Amino acid sequence: MGSFIARRLIGAVPLLLFVSIAVFLLLQAAPGGPTGAYMRRGAGLSGADLAALEARLGLNDPVHIQYAKWLGRVVQGDLGMSVTSRRPVGEEILDRLPNTLYLMLAAWLVTLAIAIPIGIFSALKQYSKFDHVVTSVTFIGQSIPIFWFGLILILVFYLAVKNPFTGDPLFPAGGMQTIGVPPTLGDRLIHLVLPVTMLAAGWVAWYSRFLRASMLEIVHQDYIRTARAKGLSERLVILRHAFRNAAIPLVTLMALDVPFLFTGALFTEVIFSWPGMGRLFYTAAERRDYGLLMAIIMITSVLIVLANILADTIYSWLDPRIRLQ
Repeated sequence: MGSFIARRLIGAVPLLLFVSIAVFLLLQAAPGGPTGAYMRRGAGLSGADLAALEARLGLNDPVHIQYAKWLGRVVQGDLGMSVTSRRPVGEEILDRLPNTLYLMLAAWLVTLAIAIPIGIFSALKQYSKFDHVVTSVTFIGQSIPIFWFGLILILVFYLAVKNPFTGDPLFPAGGMQTIGVPPTLGDRLIHLVLPVTMLAAGWVAWYSRFLRASMLEIVHQDYIRTARAKGLSERLVILRHAFRNAAIPLVTLMALDVPFLFTGALFTEVIFSWPGMGRLFYTAAERRDYGLLMAIIMITSVLIVLANILADTIYSWLDPRIRLQ
């Protein structure tokens, strides 16, 4: 396994290099630029000031020189400076990353706690009323736009439905905690309800559907009938033999979603004013902060590669027939 992981990591280097070149060129081809905000009316900068700013940022160099300088800094562990905040990109990311991890881990745990039992039970009770209801709900969850669902949550649980005792909104519409109030665990949890619901709705739909389909293929296999014939309890047959093999497609989906733990869900953090990585990425794109955008995209790319390697290693643990070569 060690040699497999080493080969995959070595093979990922040229891939990440190609991704960095492609992203860098795309950002350079985008209209405007890091100094676009200073060109707006009322910025108070003359043409000479803008030229001096572009020279200080190295924007006058050829594209390949700019890329070489950026790559050289990254290799040394320097992600550059944010044009808008004038702070190191690493500090910007470290400030927002804990907030995103807090939100995404909560949403992920809620998703798994709901999706796994639903997927298993729906497969075991195929074509039952429960299965039909779950199938309809999951299709709806896969179809509705997530940003629309988030806005509906705000309209219903913040504007329409009120607390019957105080008359205040049932759930807050944004932020991580109530402003001007000492932070408490209860206040933090209440602020999690709507964004976690928005995130978990789509994930539950996808995870439960994939797990149901995978379980339906497994529960009719010969080794499942053999396990029952040996006298094993139904719970042991389902969890140890059926679910362990049916979880392989689910592991693939989860591995693809691991980068969300870093970047956050863009729509969720913007709609609910959550100060995390998704909102930081949106702000950086809006202000054309190339250094910050490159850092977020490249870290996400690295996480995608690592998540795929992790998924491959988990496959061999779930199914001993899979050999890593």
